[in-house]
Amino acid sequence: MPDISVIIPVYKSSLALENNLPYLMSYIKEKQLDAEVLIVDDGSLDDGAIEQVAKLNSCIYLSYPLNLGKGGAVRFGMHQATGDICIFTDADIPFETDAIDKILYYLNFKEYDLVIGDRGLAESHYFDKISSHRRFGSGFFTFIVGRFITTGISDTQCGLKAFRKQIAKDLFSVSRINGFSFDVEILYISLKRNYDIKKIPVNLRSQEGNSVNVFKHGFKMVIDLLLIKLNHVKGYYKKHE
Repeated sequence: MPDISVIIPVYKSSLALENNLPYLMSYIKEKQLDAEVLIVDDGSLDDGAIEQVAKLNSCIYLSYPLNLGKGGAVRFGMHQATGDICIFTDADIPFETDAIDKILYYLNFKEYDLVIGDRGLAESHYFDKISSHRRFGSGFFTFIVGRFITTGISDTQCGLKAFRKQIAKDLFSVSRINGFSFDVEILYISLKRNYDIKKIPVNLRSQEGNSVNVFKHGFKMVIDLLLIKLNHVKGYYKKHE
């Protein structure tokens, strides 16, 4: 089995994937990593464009006919992953691969349960590279979430997270949110489990992919936050025996 599984959810972003996937594949080859890359087509119905990009880059292509949402796509990929370390990121490979070096270090040698990118860390270069409009929207959502849902973790939406295999299996076996707020749910469950979480800095390299738009998706995201609390009260997040 490969040491690493990288899950990339994609919805109608074949061009971003085509432009940026070679960057990730070159890194894997250069580092001689034993890795599988799973491209999860979230019901794009794009006449095979995403599948073609996946095959040209020697990746595993997974798909289903309906658009579930990013959370549903990542969950589907995690269930298919076979690596000892499971990572997910976005179609435009938004961050420099030095972050993966840090992920492997903290999961393999420091034995953290999960490692998450944090765009707000002093060493990160993200918010200084994006528009003020996008910065405000991201900051507003992370403030609400960090204040009421995931105390101590301000950046829940960074598109780079990694887990040791058994931790990923546990979290994604009980997660239920299919939309953009799935990151919040995963971190919420992790905190309730008292898992060891390491935050690492990230450096932005691409902004081609579809990103969360708080103004566009705001109402649904607020509903999802309430659902996360309700799911916890109903016992849906209990560990599977």
